[in-house]
Amino acid sequence: MLDEQAKKTMLRKIPHGLFICGVKDGDDVNGFTASWLMQASFKPPLIVNCVKKDSRYNEMIKNSGVFAISFLEADQKNMAQKFFQPQRRIGNKFEDVEFYLGETGCPIISDSLGYIECQVVGAVEKGDHTVYVGEVIASGVHRSGEPLLLESTGWQYGG
Repeated sequence: MLDEQAKKTMLRKIPHGLFICGVKDGDDVNGFTASWLMQASFKPPLIVNCVKKDSRYNEMIKNSGVFAISFLEADQKNMAQKFFQPQRRIGNKFEDVEFYLGETGCPIISDSLGYIECQVVGAVEKGDHTVYVGEVIASGVHRSGEPLLLESTGWQYGG
């Protein structure tokens, strides 16, 4: 029998970083805070990025087949919080955030540790998220620093 509280407690112990996932659909660019992300292969370099199925971002990735991941620094909790908010409540998330478009055309946060850009090579729709497999096709380092971790924010996403 599944103990719901035990399940929630244990799943929240899975460590997660916090990232900004930049997406595009035509000329429209957007971004969201991602935490369900991991490396999945060395050759070719693959990552797994899980995106809520009912989100606009999921549709944008489906339509474009690309996404970019900006790696946040440990003191960038406010940036992560800004991109957690639904776009309809705060308007253009990039309005006061310096960014540039990468090789994929997806937005990359200028004030981040660095980035990777991915071409979608697979997707699985199960549960309430789409699991995207992205091949890393471009990357760059902006500066050194410690990454922002979900557990350091006091927030919980999972369980």
